[in-house]
Amino acid sequence: MGFGHKEMILSLAPFALGLLAAIGMAGTAHAGCSDAQVELRGDWGQARFSVEIAEDPATRAQGLMHRETLPASAGMLFVYEKPQRATFWMKNTLIPLDMIFIDPTGTVTQVHANAVPLDLTGIDGGDGVIAVLEINGGLARALGIDAGSEVRHPSFDDAVAAWPCADP
Repeated sequence: MGFGHKEMILSLAPFALGLLAAIGMAGTAHAGCSDAQVELRGDWGQARFSVEIAEDPATRAQGLMHRETLPASAGMLFVYEKPQRATFWMKNTLIPLDMIFIDPTGTVTQVHANAVPLDLTGIDGGDGVIAVLEINGGLARALGIDAGSEVRHPSFDDAVAAWPCADP
């Protein structure tokens, strides 16, 4: 039995509210970058996500495993010490995720949309990755986040960042 119009709207309501929150937060004034937030911009507009940071081998290995939900305006930022090849999988990950691969300038190089929960297939983000942002599956497309979008966070070196924290 398929969804009726009312049921479809109700099933999309939490996603839509999260999307509005992610977009709405982008319009608020900020006093500089924060470790707890990632900002993205592109020709599609701007968005901001609250993030947990995975910056050591243990937190990167754990990632978002075993979680049943992720707020739509939240994500996890995996940060590496130096640019490298980044490959992910969805072992023990219960929710679909978009994986946003980012180079040292804070530029999105690739987006892997809707990674399948519990799938053991490797997801290759390519070489030169310094960070990966994971958000709810489908949200990158809904917002318009794609290769070329810029990311701002204190993890990126302002000297080379496309969108530095010390933006004049």
